[in-house]
Amino acid sequence: MVNHQLVGDRPTHLTPEELAALREDLVEQRLFRREQLRQLAAAAPSRTNRPRHGDAASQVEVSVKLAACARMVLADVEAALRRMDEGRYGVCEQCRGPVAAERLTIVPQARYCGRCRQVRETVR
Repeated sequence: MVNHQLVGDRPTHLTPEELAALREDLVEQRLFRREQLRQLAAAAPSRTNRPRHGDAASQVEVSVKLAACARMVLADVEAALRRMDEGRYGVCEQCRGPVAAERLTIVPQARYCGRCRQVRETVR
């Protein structure tokens, strides 16, 4: 039997056990991204010491892009944890419908249901 929590005026479709497992996944992702950013910052040359030619410059560019992606994912993960704390987790931010449990299992920081995500990506 599924116990439903109230999110705003809508019940979620996630059991307390599923929410706990998703929170654990998000906390692990947050730790991983923070460590990734720490390692990237430690390996990054200073602005005055940054190589300007060839492979070294390409490596710097890749590191900068990796750090930007890690910061973006970290922000999404932290936002998902806030939504959990506020009781809004698992509700699409666009249509306010439920985000499928299967989608949340794959992408626990998902903000949109599959339909709204597709619409948003089509518009881009």
